[in-house]
Amino acid sequence: MRVLVVLGTRPEAIKLCPVIRELRVRDELDVRVCVTGQHREMLQPILDLFDVVPDHDLSLMRPNQTLSALTAAVLTGATAVIEAERPDWVVVQGDTTTAFAASLAAFYRRARIAHVEAGLRTGDMRRPFPEEANRRIVDLLGDLYLAPTERARQNLLREAVDPARIHVTGNTVIDALHHVVAGDYDVAGGPLARIPFHRRIVLVTAHRRESFGAGFISICHALRQIVDARDDVHIVYPVHLNPNVRDPVHQLLGGHPRISLIPPLDYVSLIQLMRRCTLILTDSGGIQEEAPSLGKPVLVLRDATERPEAVEAGCARIVGTDAARIVAEARRLLEDEGAYERMARIANPFGDGHASGRIVQLLLRVGPAAAVGLPRAQLLPAPRATNSSNATP
Repeated sequence: MRVLVVLGTRPEAIKLCPVIRELRVRDELDVRVCVTGQHREMLQPILDLFDVVPDHDLSLMRPNQTLSALTAAVLTGATAVIEAERPDWVVVQGDTTTAFAASLAAFYRRARIAHVEAGLRTGDMRRPFPEEANRRIVDLLGDLYLAPTERARQNLLREAVDPARIHVTGNTVIDALHHVVAGDYDVAGGPLARIPFHRRIVLVTAHRRESFGAGFISICHALRQIVDARDDVHIVYPVHLNPNVRDPVHQLLGGHPRISLIPPLDYVSLIQLMRRCTLILTDSGGIQEEAPSLGKPVLVLRDATERPEAVEAGCARIVGTDAARIVAEARRLLEDEGAYERMARIANPFGDGHASGRIVQLLLRVGPAAAVGLPRAQLLPAPRATNSSNATP
């Protein structure tokens, strides 16, 4: 049975590399990996960490590339790979442009789609943008739904997905986290060497497109107020490379003696920084999932999250981009030991570190396309556009 895994960003690699490792230890599976090459400098270290060498590298990222251009490039590139490999399954993850466009390519070529982390929803098509739409489209096209939580499963059931095709597996990010935490790490010799860990570290990661402009300006004002209010606090912000993030952050926070604006961290260093920090402010979905395993409270810099399990459990709180609210909630956790401990001691609701094994077992159980009467990536010609107004595409 041939399985093609398609990924493009660092978060996808973090969540799919444990799956790839599990797939490749099974002799009955023929595994291919395609990377689209989004954010190459952030993607490659994750591939190296998990010893994943892609079989196809589309290298699609271009400076100042629009969503439309990227989507078209992924669709075209993934279609060529699918036509060449003729997989039984195309495996994608999450809510990225790569996941959306690769799923559409698989659908056009009639290859079956397995969606890792299916069923997450905010309920607002524009928050996060464009991720919420991407994820819903993948789920509309999918054949096997690998939901990380029961809530995600319920979301899919409400959308009339066949219950037999939905399986709760846990989130593979916890598998990756366990892999990383088990390894040795030299703080003094790496990118964390200059972080003043004698102070209380507030880790910030923010990069969402929905916050570009006024949202990032408000976040930056809040961060400056937080650090100015307490001498024992030091903010560490690994700044995303997107100029819509990098430029306002450096303009408003650069030069402050207790704010470290550093380049994006490799995944291992980021996890080690999370282990050693006091509090996390983030708009990252992955960090919302990882932080509870490390006992770190999270303030979510978004107005809605597709991961409400952490909020409901009490280990995360949504604060949006309003400066006053961010400051108030951060100060509460920095000053009220009881409030801090109540958030820090909650078990992770997202998984136990064995999601990847469950996913592989499910793919094996369902079997190749031929087992249900479908040819491998069907040999029917790809749909072609037509000028005829009454033709069926």
